[in-house]
Amino acid sequence: MSSQFSLLGKRRFGPFFITQFLGAFNDNLFKNALVVLLTFQTAQWSSLQPELLANLAAGIFMLPFFLFSATAGQLADKFDKARIARLVKLLEIAIMLLAGIGFYWHSLPVLLTSLFFMGLHSTLFGPVKYAILPQHLQTAELVGGNALVEAGTFVAILLGTLAGGLLTGVPNGVMWVTGACLLTAVLGYVGSRAIPAAPAPEPDLRINPNPITETWHNIGFARENRTVFLSILGISWFWLFGALLLAQFPAYAKNVLGGTETSITLLLGVFTFGVGIGSLLCERLSASQVEIGLVPFGSIGLTVFGLDLAFASPAVPPAAPLGLLALLLADGTWRVLLDLFGIGLFGGFFIVPLYALMQIRSSTSHRARIIAANNIVNALFMVVGALAAAGLLAMGMRIAHLFALAALCNAAVAIYIFRLVPEFLLRFVIWMLVNLVYRLHKRQMEHIPEEGAALLVCNHTSYVDALVVAAACRRPIHFVLDARFFRNPVLALAFKAGQAIPADFSSSADCSGNADGLANATSPQPPTYAAIAAALVRGELVLVFPEEGAAASSKLREFQPWISRILASNPVPVIPLALRGLEGSAFAARHSSEDGERGEGGAGCKDSQGNSLGQRLLRVRLFRKIELAAGAPIAPAEAQPERLQQEVARLIT
Repeated sequence: MSSQFSLLGKRRFGPFFITQFLGAFNDNLFKNALVVLLTFQTAQWSSLQPELLANLAAGIFMLPFFLFSATAGQLADKFDKARIARLVKLLEIAIMLLAGIGFYWHSLPVLLTSLFFMGLHSTLFGPVKYAILPQHLQTAELVGGNALVEAGTFVAILLGTLAGGLLTGVPNGVMWVTGACLLTAVLGYVGSRAIPAAPAPEPDLRINPNPITETWHNIGFARENRTVFLSILGISWFWLFGALLLAQFPAYAKNVLGGTETSITLLLGVFTFGVGIGSLLCERLSASQVEIGLVPFGSIGLTVFGLDLAFASPAVPPAAPLGLLALLLADGTWRVLLDLFGIGLFGGFFIVPLYALMQIRSSTSHRARIIAANNIVNALFMVVGALAAAGLLAMGMRIAHLFALAALCNAAVAIYIFRLVPEFLLRFVIWMLVNLVYRLHKRQMEHIPEEGAALLVCNHTSYVDALVVAAACRRPIHFVLDARFFRNPVLALAFKAGQAIPADFSSSADCSGNADGLANATSPQPPTYAAIAAALVRGELVLVFPEEGAAASSKLREFQPWISRILASNPVPVIPLALRGLEGSAFAARHSSEDGERGEGGAGCKDSQGNSLGQRLLRVRLFRKIELAAGAPIAPAEAQPERLQQEVARLIT
């Protein structure tokens, strides 16, 4: 985890992080201070009911996200993002001065106007916040950078909320709140001065002032890439889930747990700590790459801990309010805290890869506008969730039952998204396999291009070679598999999810050939070539194993000539790959002590010792060290089978 924390010391990230942190802190300091004042000192400010004022304040803060997110996205694409950040921080100073006047005059309209402008401040900074990271960070740093931003944001929310509540309770609290907000805004501006330039990707963009048409336009940009749009929906669902949970903390702490005001802080702190830890762990668990396999993992955790939170909640609160120590000693409290920590932890696993995926897969020219669309959809989901929760509670639903319903809805949403984009679920399976069974070491993976078509050529020793390569690569890969493997309905479902290409052959045997099927001297049938060509034309990666059979050792078999046919009609760069360490493993095509013996045995076939694949799986050795190395790209005109075989052999040794 040290690699991501090192970003804090770099000028291309540190000043931005400080600016973002202080902005989130100030938002919540001012907002919570205002809500506390309106709740406990209502008579000094208005004749309206405290509940109405609290909901009115929340709505006013969210309104700019609907009105100005589209414009904010255009500004971030048209102008330098560092310059926008500095202007937004100057606006924040002016807003805090206005808020100070409101506090001094005891003017509710002025304070609510200030709250509206703070929402505008967050709206304008939102597209800059996420669009600037891909400009200043390398791809391998993007997960770590997003993790720090998400962890920092939740910590800032927690500290700002605490500070807002504490400062209002001291003598002359209004003056302390005003001073703290103004000081934070000034420090945020100072931090923004050090943010390096982030040139505009589309300086000639014409600004559309109509928020309705531009919002629809931005959502259209997001919908151009299905994965990006569904990532936005996933992010928005998390914010709905989290906002619904956080909104119930005051009533849950008082009416369910029987705690005092301090217990609200305890619940918020545990949840926030979980989100921070989960966000930071993403970098370690994903090996510094965008690992969307963590998204299903996070979704499972959200559902499990959400349901357990419902079951762990006391049915009857204590007769008398419990202080913080008494609450901690009460039966079931630690289970509740563990559930809240788990929800936050797996929430971090869920949201960080989605943010990074949205940034990487978005078009550079209108990335900020896509992020603006994300902010709009986020706000919409949060409002809908709040209204739904309020309606269900008004109808008599218990808070614990609301938590259970949210957890079940989370499972339903996850299933829906994963059905639409099977890549998420496949990456989860791949991630589990590689991280639980193997310890994968990668070398020179930068040779695999970040964009554009390429043919990946690898040696072949086991049934999981393709999965290991897919786990090591940031981009989706179409791997070519023997069509016989598609006859198994379970395997066929997984292969189709991964957009594998079935290879048809004119001859086959029950227990012969290698795991991808490109083993026989007989070439694949025309449909296979057509599918490979279609993927390459779309600018995607295709993985093939051109050996004559799967080897039981690292010794290569002859590369087959059909690879030249692929390149003749699709002249794309060829990337040689070499796998080591899978020879003789439980997933190997055949165990053999004889070096160079031709690997045989399809699914369900026995090895040379008479052990079936199932028997071998029972004796699998966990955390086996394996290695994948990539070589420099080879021009298609030079990629003869003999040359490719030599390059792969060199990488192996």
